Amino acid sequence: MKPEENKFADVPLRVKTWIYIIIVFALGISHPVAMTVFVSWISYQCFFEFSRMFKIHASPVFPSLFIGFLQFFFLYFLNIETYLLYSFLISILIFCRFILSGAPKKQLYGISVALLICLFAFPHLLWIRERSDGLTAIIFIVVVTELNDVFQYLMGKFFGKHKITPQISPNKTLEGLIGGVFLTVILSNILGYFLLETGILTNSILGIVLGISGFLGDIFMSYIKRKTGVKDTGNLLPGHGGLLDRMDSLVFNAPLFFWLFPLLIK
Repeated sequence: MKPEENKFADVPLRVKTWIYIIIVFALGISHPVAMTVFVSWISYQCFFEFSRMFKIHASPVFPSLFIGFLQFFFLYFLNIETYLLYSFLISILIFCRFILSGAPKKQLYGISVALLICLFAFPHLLWIRERSDGLTAIIFIVVVTELNDVFQYLMGKFFGKHKITPQISPNKTLEGLIGGVFLTVILSNILGYFLLETGILTNSILGIVLGISGFLGDIFMSYIKRKTGVKDTGNLLPGHGGLLDRMDSLVFNAPLFFWLFPLLIK
């Protein structure tokens, strides 16, 4: 069979995995405490995947558990300002430890990215959930972000001709990006109307911003994988790869939504 005829061969497996992802997500956002555990687990798993990619630790399980438990403690007991301060100080101490141990530049780069994403990007998911409209807001941001990935994937499969970043992510096309963002704007307006009770202008801005930002997050993770010479960040999610492969678009989208949305509804 020619490659063109088989380009949707992985779709059934991806869909099956999506069912499990949706179940875990629903349980994770069901309660603020469950969300705290969920976000801490995400950071544990993603730090573990970063550690293996960059060979930061010979045995990454315990350092990753340390990050996960530390984050749970900070998120559960501290407010956002104190969390950011303490996490910054912990990150500086960890980074200095690697410098003093004579770690190579690749490891220093890896630990920097891992700490920024795990300790500073992903906690925004919890802070979104803790808002007064947190349950509907977290559903909005995650569904819009993840379906934006699906839209860009499908639009690229159907119509993709012009590659955007062939050296980083050869499968990304201009047609996939434009078509995906267009569908994301439509989805953002539908979900925004029912979940956020916001108008067309706000929903459209969110759709455009999250669509483009999600694409950039995907490209950023593709660059990291290219830099470390791996195809996937792990094998946790069959058909998708590692958790980082599935969470990459939220790296930028979660903080953007948390800080941008209050400005749009003033």
